[in-house]
Amino acid sequence: MRILAVLALLPLLVAPRAHAQDNASVEALAPVLAAEDARQWNEPVLRRGVTFADTVVRSRTALAIGRIGDPQGLPLLLTLLEDPEANVRPSAAFGLGLLRDTNAVAPLIRALTVAPGPDVATTRELITALARIGGRNAAEFFADALSGRAPLVTPDTLLAQRHLVFEAWRLGPEAPIAAMVPWVSDTAGDARWRAIYSVSRLRRAARPAGGAVTNALADKLPLARAMAARALNRTWADSGGLDRNAVAGLLARALTDDDAGVRINALRSLGTYQLPQYAGNVTRLLNDPLPNVAIEAVTTLGALGGPEAVAALEQTLDAKKGYAMRREALLALARADSGVLRKVLPAFAQANDWRERAVAAEAAAVAFPAEGPLPFLSDNDSRVVATALQAWIASAPAEDTVLVTKARPLLSSNDFMVRAGAAQALARAASPSDVPALVVMFRRAQADSATDASVAALDALLAISRGSDPGRVAVQADFIRAFPRQGNYLLRAWAEDNWPELASQWGAVSPISTGRTPQDYRDIVRRFVLPLSPDRLPHVFIDVDQKGIIELELFGSDAPLTVANYLRLVQARYFDRARFHRVVPNFVAQDGDPRGDGNGGPGYAIRDEINMNRYMSAVVGMALSGPDTGGSQWFINLSPQPHLDGTYTVFGRMVNGQGTLLRVVQGDVIRSIHQ
Repeated sequence: MRILAVLALLPLLVAPRAHAQDNASVEALAPVLAAEDARQWNEPVLRRGVTFADTVVRSRTALAIGRIGDPQGLPLLLTLLEDPEANVRPSAAFGLGLLRDTNAVAPLIRALTVAPGPDVATTRELITALARIGGRNAAEFFADALSGRAPLVTPDTLLAQRHLVFEAWRLGPEAPIAAMVPWVSDTAGDARWRAIYSVSRLRRAARPAGGAVTNALADKLPLARAMAARALNRTWADSGGLDRNAVAGLLARALTDDDAGVRINALRSLGTYQLPQYAGNVTRLLNDPLPNVAIEAVTTLGALGGPEAVAALEQTLDAKKGYAMRREALLALARADSGVLRKVLPAFAQANDWRERAVAAEAAAVAFPAEGPLPFLSDNDSRVVATALQAWIASAPAEDTVLVTKARPLLSSNDFMVRAGAAQALARAASPSDVPALVVMFRRAQADSATDASVAALDALLAISRGSDPGRVAVQADFIRAFPRQGNYLLRAWAEDNWPELASQWGAVSPISTGRTPQDYRDIVRRFVLPLSPDRLPHVFIDVDQKGIIELELFGSDAPLTVANYLRLVQARYFDRARFHRVVPNFVAQDGDPRGDGNGGPGYAIRDEINMNRYMSAVVGMALSGPDTGGSQWFINLSPQPHLDGTYTVFGRMVNGQGTLLRVVQGDVIRSIHQ
């Protein structure tokens, strides 16, 4: 009875203490999150965070310091690198990688080579941080560690060496190629595909690794075969002195692989060889059971060219094939046979669906850059006009004066993407006479829901300023003096990167005005970050019309601001009836654009929350047009994409619906996203 009485009292004794601890952690974490969100170095707040008793606070502070990116954070992160708690040290190492301070290289190497040594999780983040920082010293360490000249004091040396190979591509020209190549034939399949991926990112590795990568097309592991097929494009093969015809023949055989990822990657690489004799091999995949394999086959036929490919593409234009297939077929014909394109183009150009008219404009610009896009500049849907203008800019020669002439009147369009395209065209001419109109456009763009037009105007004004003395004088008088301040941090960031004179006038990028109160940050911490937070791992369900349900688990604790934003949009039914406006086979499926053409957003931007989650298959990330530009567009990657790590915020993963995801194609409608 005494034992029962004590047990009955435990909740009364423990709960108040736990609640008090939670309150203290919230009060410590909320200002850390606020500083991170504002990209503001707040030394008292961050110093308190790195010494706080709660390991969650210390770990989160390490990430915040890395995301803020101020060099003053280096000593604080180095302190946390020696934290007694295992869940803090990886965050400290990851934060050092985000900071990218070369002064961290020696301490990072020391942590890997001096006893007692790091645990497995910290080892991985130490290696990744070194690769991100890069430089000669880091590269020499990678070479020495892979060869055994620099013994590693980690629980699993072989595992650490495999991760060194996987991350070595980040070192670029200084990557230790000779030390990396033997690992392409590693006995462990998971390590092989990672090694193949790493060497495939480096042209210098093609010659020593070409034979092993070619052999990997027959690997027993599908992912290794897929990475090999991805690597063996014409540019990489030529860099390695490989026989083009022999490699193309191997890729053609890989088109019959049981794995869809291998088939798609082989198609993509085979297309780069532009050998029409393989059109028959590719045509067989137009009826592949997975629609994105068939779509990639259409794209490849356009790259191969030849009568057989063109005939197959004409048949694919059948309306029964669906929008995604027909879209790719029209673009493929633009590359393969402009004469046939001219014959079939009117059906698309006169379609009721603006998307078909937009793809017609894009195809016309590719096939007929001197004349094709012109009729589409007067379309009654501004999205078609914007597409036509962007496609014309991409295909027209630099000296195309017709493009510039047609673009000038479009500076006054109501559509910000049309104005952005017009300004891009005027940047080519760099004429001082365009300054007044560009200034008017820039002023108007301040009210836009996105910064595309503002940035395009700035690019054009900068080109004019640098093009001639009269241009510099006109820009100084009409623009720089007229805009002494700039409230949008994305435009201040652009100026900081591109126009020092303007940046000195507009001021530093941070601190950013986030519009949130201290209580907002407390609420976010309670809801997402603490160990018992209700939305640490919330689930949402994506109902794709005629395809099925995809279930996502969101990482509230790793990316609380991003997940809070996403859930707010879900609750507002923002994504309902939207389309997957971008699906790249075996790469990503992307949604979240209310315009439907890839250029829309919610009218604001959120900051990145780069974290330790990696872009393995079926991971959810925020789409960006540059650092800290996220809003409503998001994507699910369809295969491992390590080059996205550390650049795009991971904020979830798919937990159910793989079959549905594999059937999603561009243009599919999302009936709803709900919790």
